[in-house]
Amino acid sequence: MNTLKVIGFTEAKKETQEIYSQVKTKIGMLPNLYASMGVSDKLLGGFLTYRETIQSGEFTAKEYEAIALITSQENGCAYCISAHSALAKMNGFTEKDTLSIRDKSIEDPKSNALVNLASQLVIQKGKPEQTAVNNFLEAGYNKAAFAELIAAVALTTITNTIYHNGGFEIDFPKAQEIEHLINS
Repeated sequence: MNTLKVIGFTEAKKETQEIYSQVKTKIGMLPNLYASMGVSDKLLGGFLTYRETIQSGEFTAKEYEAIALITSQENGCAYCISAHSALAKMNGFTEKDTLSIRDKSIEDPKSNALVNLASQLVIQKGKPEQTAVNNFLEAGYNKAAFAELIAAVALTTITNTIYHNGGFEIDFPKAQEIEHLINS
C-alpha cells in the first residue's frame, strides 16, 4: 500500500518546509522517510523532537542504533534496516555486528540482553517475557532504561509503519539480506 508519498520542498506547507530546512542543515540531506512524514508538520516535527529527547536518555548512540535495527528487523522494514545499518556503522558497529544484531546473535552479553528485550517488545506486542526483562536488568540497565526502551521501540515502529504505507525509494545504502522485504 502506497498511501503516503514523498512530499517535496515546494509541495510542502510552510511549516513543513521549515522543518525540512532544519533537517537538511543538521544531517545534510532530507531522507525520503522524513519527506513522507512531511505530509503533516505536526507528525514530522513532533517525531523529531521526541526522537531527540529519547536519544538523549539512558542509551548510548550505539545502543540506540541496536534498538532501532532489531525493531526494524522484527517489523520487516527494508528502509529502516538500511538506514539503521548505515547509522550503526557510523556509531562503531561493523557490518558483521549489524547482521548479528538483526539475528539476535550479538556476543556482548549486555548488548544481547538489550537486543533480545527490544525484539520481545515487538514480537510480543509490548508484553515481553519476564526472562527477557530480568536479563536486561541483570545486564546493568535500570527501570528508566526499560521505559525508554519501550519509547525507542515505539519510535522506530512509527518509521517502520510509515515506510510500509509509503513504499518510497530507499535512499541509504541497502543493507544485506533485505531484498525479500522491498516493496512487500
